[in-house]
Amino acid sequence: MITGEQILKTVSGLLHQGLAAAGVSFLAPVVDRVAAAVAMFLGISVFVMFLVWMERKVSAHMQSRIGPNRVGIFGLLQTVADAIKLTIKEDIKPVKRDKVPYYIAPIIAFVATFMGMVVIPFDRGVSVQDLNIGILYVIAITGFTVIAILSAGWSSNNKFALLGGFRSAAQIVSYEVPLVLSVIPIIMVTGTLNLSAIVEYQAAHGYWFTNPLYAIPVLVSFLIFITSATAEANRAPFDIPEAESELIGGFHTEYSGVKFAMFFLGEYIAVIVSASVAVTVFLGGWLPPLPMLGFIPGFVWFMVKLVVVIYFVMAFRWTFPRLRVDQLMAFGWKVLIPIAILNLLLMGVVELFLAKGA
Repeated sequence: MITGEQILKTVSGLLHQGLAAAGVSFLAPVVDRVAAAVAMFLGISVFVMFLVWMERKVSAHMQSRIGPNRVGIFGLLQTVADAIKLTIKEDIKPVKRDKVPYYIAPIIAFVATFMGMVVIPFDRGVSVQDLNIGILYVIAITGFTVIAILSAGWSSNNKFALLGGFRSAAQIVSYEVPLVLSVIPIIMVTGTLNLSAIVEYQAAHGYWFTNPLYAIPVLVSFLIFITSATAEANRAPFDIPEAESELIGGFHTEYSGVKFAMFFLGEYIAVIVSASVAVTVFLGGWLPPLPMLGFIPGFVWFMVKLVVVIYFVMAFRWTFPRLRVDQLMAFGWKVLIPIAILNLLLMGVVELFLAKGA
């Protein structure tokens, strides 16, 4: 069986041979990182276009419609057409904007979420950078999106954009707490923040849900994580920063063309990052669901699990109505955080019981 690690080593070896022949072998570490980043960017860009098509199809199915079916086979090229439209669309800018933060905001929104993919292990040994603090890195770097959203709302000189920025800041800060609390039980058990090491722990000890002592607390953590991650990505039913019926478009009201596309791309990459972390931490990452299916490459299983998780996130969007601001904040502070703390205590009791049993 060909694994992702073998493919990566083969490509890297050929690249190093070429650099050695050119007499610049000292550039190999830098070229490796740049090549990996470019490959990941191209792959994510194509995957995002697929997800946009997929979300349209999911929403159409849930609403008894057909969805995209004209441009390309099954409408697959509809997203490509939309991307071309956005790139050539007129860039309309407010006259009284604050220029520096106005232009920097969409860049930060895109780069911060994209950098979160750097530590995601798609297969054993396949990641741009395998950090020992992988989970902490993802939480920290994706938190920079709140700076971009606040900058966009403030610099647009638009009261609707400003309100959207304030709402988003309060929402992201609030839901960051239950999101962090939801992954702490896994860290308690595995004793590491390294994403690859967490998958290896599951490879050695089995899936969380196969252990009756871990099944309930891990399931609760998974649900809290997905809910909090959806809120942090400003997706429905937590999309009050963009609420069209109230704020036109929220923090990106005054953005169009490529700059709007960067916000749009950043939102979908945020969904990919959060779903990838969920797959890695809670669902075994690249591990097959059954040992007999181990002949299928690990990155294939990772992508299958990723698409399934994203499907449920999309279905979540088209199932529940948008919350009011007070309802959203109350749900985070009065529901998710207390449940996450109780779940953390439950996992602590389980670990204490297992330690005494050992």
